[in-house]
Amino acid sequence: MPRKDQYYNRAKQQGYRARSAFKLKQLNESSGLLSPGDHVVDLGAAPGGWLQVAAEEVGEHGKVVGVDLQRIKELEARNVTTIRGDMTEEETKEKLLAELGEDGADVVLSDMAPNMTGEYNLDHARSVYLARQAFEVALDVLDSGGDLAVKVFDGPDLPDLREDMEKEFQYVRATHPDASRKESSELYLIGKGRITAPIRTGDELEVEIVDVGSEGDGIAKVEDFTVFVSGTETGDVVTVEITDVKPRFAFAERVADE
Repeated sequence: MPRKDQYYNRAKQQGYRARSAFKLKQLNESSGLLSPGDHVVDLGAAPGGWLQVAAEEVGEHGKVVGVDLQRIKELEARNVTTIRGDMTEEETKEKLLAELGEDGADVVLSDMAPNMTGEYNLDHARSVYLARQAFEVALDVLDSGGDLAVKVFDGPDLPDLREDMEKEFQYVRATHPDASRKESSELYLIGKGRITAPIRTGDELEVEIVDVGSEGDGIAKVEDFTVFVSGTETGDVVTVEITDVKPRFAFAERVADE
């Protein structure tokens, strides 16, 4: 049985609106995107297959907000809200932020794809443009530690997009789920662990050690963000280089005095 028939039939049998629901299921299995209680944004959500999967995974205490220019037929799931609009417009963004509330989103998903022209370079470039739109939305709404999954067609503009994402997440990986058609150039970039820290790896700065942690490392604060500095004591004022940044804390090493 051809791959497209397999997933199309399974979607019909299991009540999903699109075969693409199985792409999200597989992305979630491999990357751990969705957890009970999460607040999720689905960009380009019509006809609603990804909304159905996300609603199942986050459960009754979670929330899923779908955004699309097209009308999305109402779903039975009570934890799903939809917004009809263009995410490049401020009005749509304000509606999304109002739905999410102060805590923002834990996950941003995008299965957006351009209208295909059959010209590879053009279709690739348009897919990267849409992926960047989703990336920009993620930077606006993701809470610290949040995740992003975005579809893009493979091609020459992909490394620049991935590099930009790697600056904002703990790590980024590319994957091609089995439910994607074998001949398709589509893949998904998965950004895990949104970094909202006021510092980045490689930064050098002067800090004051205000406390010592349970592991013996000195603790400094940069705009209320915690930085652990090995080999320091309370009261030290030292120049450090940031070596690793996590969503809620970072590690640093002292820069040797010249």
